Formats: sequence, structure tokens, C-alpha cells
Amino acid sequence: MKPVRPLLTMALVAVAASSAWSQTYPTKPIRLIVPFAPGGTTDIVARVIADPLGRALGQPVIVDNRAGAGGVIGATEIARATPDGYVLGMATVSTVAASPAINPQVSYNPVTDFTPIINIAATPNVLLVHPRFPGTNAKSFLDTVKKAPGQYSYATAGSGSIGNVLMELYKITTGTFITHIPYRGSGPALNDTVGGQVPVMFDNLPSALPFIKDKRLIPVMVAAPQRLKELPDVPTFKEAGVAVVNRMAFYGIHGPKGLPRETVDKINAAVRKVLEDPATRKRIEDTGSLVVANTPEQFAQQVEAELKVYREVVAKTKIRPD
Repeated sequence: MKPVRPLLTMALVAVAASSAWSQTYPTKPIRLIVPFAPGGTTDIVARVIADPLGRALGQPVIVDNRAGAGGVIGATEIARATPDGYVLGMATVSTVAASPAINPQVSYNPVTDFTPIINIAATPNVLLVHPRFPGTNAKSFLDTVKKAPGQYSYATAGSGSIGNVLMELYKITTGTFITHIPYRGSGPALNDTVGGQVPVMFDNLPSALPFIKDKRLIPVMVAAPQRLKELPDVPTFKEAGVAVVNRMAFYGIHGPKGLPRETVDKINAAVRKVLEDPATRKRIEDTGSLVVANTPEQFAQQVEAELKVYREVVAKTKIRPD
């Protein structure tokens, strides 16, 4: 029995150290990586959360945009970070489902290389057109692109983004062809669509909504379970006969694999506290998003479920990285 005592001592020391860590964390600023350019929905949600989360944790939370490759560049940096809680990242359907499903060469495993912490919000997606585009409702849009295969193009936040996958699913379901123009995030894609350089865009509602309200972009269909109060006259994809496209995006926080459970719980609790504030909730809900605020286990299940669906979509549509 003598050899057991040192092992027991080591275990107790480890538990004590872990407890001490959870009591002192954080002792310095936390970097929150957004794997897309400023201006997109992921960036909007991150910035709504960052300041109040920093106050709740007692250290600043600094948003750091690392755009490129449909979110893969930023997600890779999150996965490779030291698991000490000082580098966290925004987890999206694009980075943990669409991009890995499209590109098997992605250097991270979305299920095993991250520590899910919390899903902040879910948001609808919207098909948008420039006001000069000849098809501005569901029927006329379909008629327009069917009559001119390959003549029109659509913008997204990047190859492997949720907009890319959903639009490709729309194309194969309707038998249409529109050329994909990937950008380094929703912000620059929106700018070019508003400017008329690209006539069509598939985006998340929060980043697109200001342009819709200003009538600089016209919503054609929304990917959501039902019509939205912000866009009561815009049909869902289900209503338009393409129910398979009705998938919402999510915006959560995760860290690299091996993040201590105590740290995960502390961040989860802090985010939940932030989301209890009516003003913060309103800022998120005003974008058209729904607050989720779930557990790490529930978020992990969502990630696995979305990855499965997107792998099935990619198998059907044969989408490949640009």
C-alpha cells in the first residue's frame, strides 16, 4: 500500500492547484478571437458580450479579429492556443461544421480540438439582393437565376461559411447556378453587395439588418423556423418550397482542448450573468438573434449535430473549398 500514498498526495495537490487556479482566474486580459472580419454578425455578437463579460470576470476581454479561409485561420489559432483561459474564441456553424465538412484538410477537429463553453445566441440567415437586381421576391428571384445560369454571382463571408453551404444547397435543390464570390468576412462582402459589385448575398441577419432597414439591400427569403417580427413580409425558405435551407446560425464561445473545467464553468457563469442583463439581451435580440445561454454539454451536442448535417449536405452538393 505504500506506493499509493505518493499518488494520492499528487492527486490532492493537483485538485488543490486546480481549485486555486479557478479562484484566481483571470489575472490578466483575455483575448477573444473572432475568426472573421469586423462588421459581420460574429463580430457584432462578440463586441456586445466582450465589455460586460470583462466586467463580470474582473479583467478586460479584448476582441481580436483573425479573418480568412471562411473562419478557418482564426479557428486554427484558437485550437492551437495554450489551454489556460486567456485565449478564447467565437464558435460558429461556419468554423465548427461547414468549413470542416467542406475541407477535410482543415487542421483541427471541430469536436475534439476545442472545449465548448457556451452558445450565446442563434440567428436566422437571409438571402439578400441589391435593389437593382431583377428578382426581389422568392418567385422572381428563382425565375431570374433559372433563366440565366452562371450570369449572376453571390457573396458570402468565405468558402465554407454557412452562407456558402446554404446557398449551394439552395442551388442544387432548385437546379440553379450562381457563382460563389467568397470574402474575408461578412463586412467586406456586405460592402460590395451594397455597392452593387455583387448582386446577391447570403448572410446572417444581424449584420445584414441595418442595410435592410436602410433599403440598401432587399431580403428575399429567411432561413428560420418561422417568419421574423423584423421582416414580417419575407417568407421563410420552407414557405418558398426549399425547407432544407431553413437552418439558423449560432454564435458561441469555446477554447482550446484541455481547458480546465473550473475555468469553463467560471466563463459560462459569467456569460450567463451578462445575458441576464435586459440591456444586453435587447442588443442581441434587436439584431434578430435569439439568446440561448446553454451549458457546455448542450453546446457540445449542438456542434456535433450541426457537423453531421453539414457533412451530409456536402456529400449531396459536392461543395469543395475554393
